[in-house]
Amino acid sequence: MHFLSLCYIDIFILYNLQTLFNYFTTLMTVNTLSDKIFTENKEVFNMNNITTYQNLDLKSGDKIHFIGIGGISMSGLAEIAMSLNFVVSGSDTRSTEHTERLAKSGAKIFYSQLADNITQTQPDLVVYSSAIPENNEELISANNLGIQSVTRAQFLGWLNRRYETVINISGTHGKSTTTSMAALIMMEAGLDPTVHLGADFEYFGGRTIRIGNEKLFISEADEYKRSFWNFFSTTSIILNIDADHLDVYKDIDDIVDSFVRFAGNLAQNGILIIPADGSHKDDFLKKLKILRDQEQTGDLNIYTFGKYNSELSKNEQADYYYDELEYINGIPHFKVYKNSEFYGDFKLKIPGDHNVSNAIAAIAACDLNGATAEAAQRALEKFHGAGGRYDIFGTFEGAKVIADYAHHPTELRATLQAANSMPHNKIWPICQVLNYSRARDYHEDYLDIFKGYEDVVYYKIYSTREWDDLGESVERFAEEFNSRYDNNAVGLNTVDELINFYHGKVQEGDLILFLGPDGVRDAAIDVCRSENGIYFKDQK
Repeated sequence: MHFLSLCYIDIFILYNLQTLFNYFTTLMTVNTLSDKIFTENKEVFNMNNITTYQNLDLKSGDKIHFIGIGGISMSGLAEIAMSLNFVVSGSDTRSTEHTERLAKSGAKIFYSQLADNITQTQPDLVVYSSAIPENNEELISANNLGIQSVTRAQFLGWLNRRYETVINISGTHGKSTTTSMAALIMMEAGLDPTVHLGADFEYFGGRTIRIGNEKLFISEADEYKRSFWNFFSTTSIILNIDADHLDVYKDIDDIVDSFVRFAGNLAQNGILIIPADGSHKDDFLKKLKILRDQEQTGDLNIYTFGKYNSELSKNEQADYYYDELEYINGIPHFKVYKNSEFYGDFKLKIPGDHNVSNAIAAIAACDLNGATAEAAQRALEKFHGAGGRYDIFGTFEGAKVIADYAHHPTELRATLQAANSMPHNKIWPICQVLNYSRARDYHEDYLDIFKGYEDVVYYKIYSTREWDDLGESVERFAEEFNSRYDNNAVGLNTVDELINFYHGKVQEGDLILFLGPDGVRDAAIDVCRSENGIYFKDQK
């Protein structure tokens, strides 16, 4: 007997599963996990609690209040809600470009989170982000007044059930890039998608969302806190499965199981797109079949993507693959094949093998949902990336300043590979680790990644939800790096220290690579705006 643990949500069935998929005013609430035991012939579910769908009985003109409305995802959802004729209000702790845009569009914005906000607006529904604590005054007030409250993920899950075709793009890495690629392809194909993105995008006017028709919806599906369990899809992409968010998941098996649950929510005969050489592919597919057989949710149409494998026959290749990849002035050019038949010549404006892989996944999803190869070629040839991904901010003393959101070790390696494919003299890496727990869990990786690089900077650890430093610091990283590799890494904590460190050392042709979350991204802007720098946006 072989025992595995699988995350599972028990579904409160309104009448039967087919009725449920057609019941667009239902929404999953993820509360508990249960143990799933596999045997050779059967599986047993031990249910501790029964979770239910929340019925969002909303109609045009109803009022929705967003707590934490200034966040990238929340502000986008608020904009979509306004486009659907809901009356929107919201709160946040400070003014941002997102809140200002919402206010100009007619939303009532509060820059405090007080109970009186709920009393004033009397909303029909309250939506709150994962950053909002249980003791938030607005949340308590809504509960006391009997106003229904749902999480951001639950609202997004309800929202995507309003659309005929829903493409959800998941994976530990590459979600924002692939989602924005798919959106641009569908726009070029004239299919007018509505899009929810976890990053700003130039083709959305610098916003995180696009308002299109009510037939096609494209969205990122985030695995953090299992939020993507709420989502219904007609097409799902799983770009990759890697160990991350170990403050939420206990191990890689737990993470695989979570992606199984996400794919289990696909519509009958839905489309699932997965990497042909995914490291957890076999385990994932085995568990997915067991889950869908038990829930009697029907078969899926499963497609694979990847690169050409010379060890496989023509019929064994991925359903969508690329071949003949070459970099010309740092930019990838490649050929794409569908079912081993030539599909088209492609090139990107962003570097990196990982972005070629992202492009293949986007091409597959769009091709299977009505886009043409020509639309994909046009879109990807002008695609400059989603906000925060390999952004060229400006220069400092002639060196090019680039910022990338890469913060997981896998992402850091991919971004360094991309930078090395570009013309350059020297790469100056700056690494900011996101959260102390990640610094602890991947401590060795954050050292080994930069082996072979000189003048590495570890910039102050960026903690958004942790107060215990767990013994981790940039000084410790630098000391251990230098001891291990006989190098000259430094740990720095301020922008002034960064400017002083690079002054007189960097030169034209060099790349200063700021890697990590918002803290180091803001530092990159400040360095460009310093006396010896140029910030390109200031030149416009």
